[in-house]
Amino acid sequence: MAAAAKSIGKIVEEKQAEIRKQVFGELDKAHTWDRKTAKGFTTIPRTMPLLGALMDGLSGKGKPVSTTYLELWCRSNDDGFVTLSKQSDIAFASGFSGLRGVSTWKERVRKLEELKFLATKPGVSGSLHYVQLWNPYLIIKWHHDSKTPGLAEDRYFALVERMIEIGAKDFA
Repeated sequence: MAAAAKSIGKIVEEKQAEIRKQVFGELDKAHTWDRKTAKGFTTIPRTMPLLGALMDGLSGKGKPVSTTYLELWCRSNDDGFVTLSKQSDIAFASGFSGLRGVSTWKERVRKLEELKFLATKPGVSGSLHYVQLWNPYLIIKWHHDSKTPGLAEDRYFALVERMIEIGAKDFA
């Protein structure tokens, strides 16, 4: 069965390559970014933009958390574990700088924890040193089932539809 799935994936890849060739012509591979040959990639759900929009809605007006979450995700291992030893760097990459950059970033991490997207533990960097990210699909579903204020129904159902499109079975 895995061999059949691979061949279907290969067929889709070949079709997309042909469409790309027809639309853009021959591409110089040096101008594309290929995760098979380049370094520094991580696994990310295809629904991450929708997840981020849902998180921002849950976090309240003027307190977006999606860039903080995305930066933590990009620093995590495949099990969602992150060590926050360079907090000013992480805060800056999350979009927070200046005198209050780190404190604002910490507020966003705490908000993500309050919303159940992650858990934190103290360590040598202070009260925020270790982070465990949880499956965001399950957390969003929990918020939907709990009728948490700020969860936009249209975005939630867009997430459900996209999950079905890509074959994500986390809600099953």
